[in-house]
Amino acid sequence: MNLYQHFRPEEREFIDQVINWKEYVEQNYAPKLTDFLDPREQQILATVIGKHAEVKWELFGGASGTERKRAFLFPEYLEAEKEDFQIKLFGIEYAKKFVTIEHRQVLGSLMSLGLKRGKYGDILIDGDTVQFFAAAEVAGYIGLQLESIGRAAISLKELPLEQAVPIKEKWTEMTATVSSLRLDTVMASFYNLSRQKSQLLIQHGHVKVNWTTVENPAFECGEGDILSVRGHGRAKIAAIEGKTKKDKYRVIAGRQK
Repeated sequence: MNLYQHFRPEEREFIDQVINWKEYVEQNYAPKLTDFLDPREQQILATVIGKHAEVKWELFGGASGTERKRAFLFPEYLEAEKEDFQIKLFGIEYAKKFVTIEHRQVLGSLMSLGLKRGKYGDILIDGDTVQFFAAAEVAGYIGLQLESIGRAAISLKELPLEQAVPIKEKWTEMTATVSSLRLDTVMASFYNLSRQKSQLLIQHGHVKVNWTTVENPAFECGEGDILSVRGHGRAKIAAIEGKTKKDKYRVIAGRQK
């Protein structure tokens, strides 16, 4: 059976990486810690490695309910502890009376430091409290380099993981009937947009599927996909329940604004 046939062609490189991680643990009988993985990457890792007698794995993102998590792969004789994931939590201190800091500003400032996205976990915002998770191996560098977010001067404070603000995600379940699983068709239904508007958003790079920008309106969506549309929030395809009598797909999804 060809492993790759269960995934999209663009995911092949990551699949190979997961196989390499698994082989490393098997051959060296030693653990392997990954960068932060998005939920789609976590799903691929779980599928590729599965429940394996010789290679076990666990995921942790710094707190309960995080979206981005590091994977710890380890041989059967070990047990995973929180410390094995090597995650640091930073609180951002700034002039809260005069400045508002948004998620996109935090991410933009972090990415400007020259580190890849995988070195950062979730960004947490609760009112004027702003925090983020980072890989321990780059924590010192971030502490030295990150001095501002947007136009706001900031300072960083390392916090115990237990002080992470609670993660509150609210998804509203919905059922949609779509003529095809093309991205523009699914978007039009989920977000109550015209097909033309959906196509423009896609072509202008404002749409991500599983955290990757997709600019092809004909991209075929699948079960488990998470759509993110700038200015319109996120949607998650929970299930595709076959076709109706009119040959349309019945889709159960969640919406998040």
